[in-house]
Amino acid sequence: MVNAKGTLRTCEQGHSYYKSSDCPTCPVCEKERKPKEGFLSLLSAPARRALENQGITTLQLLSQYSEKEILKLHGIGPSAMPKLRQALEEEGLSFKE
Repeated sequence: MVNAKGTLRTCEQGHSYYKSSDCPTCPVCEKERKPKEGFLSLLSAPARRALENQGITTLQLLSQYSEKEILKLHGIGPSAMPKLRQALEEEGLSFKE
């Protein structure tokens, strides 16, 4: 069914949702898997998935990348960078130069 919100879909877990893009990600499942703490909990779902897909799940791993490298990842936008910078700084780390 198509309406102004998009196409009605149902994920493998049985959640029904509307999506206007081809993105197969269920927003209900994404909300359920969002971390409760840590730097990944500060990010939007696309930004979080972008880092996770690269295997970047700790600040130590994140510090091995430059800001330019992280910004090139699909899903990372400019609004994620200040959050990532601050999280790194709080642990005494920074992006690679």
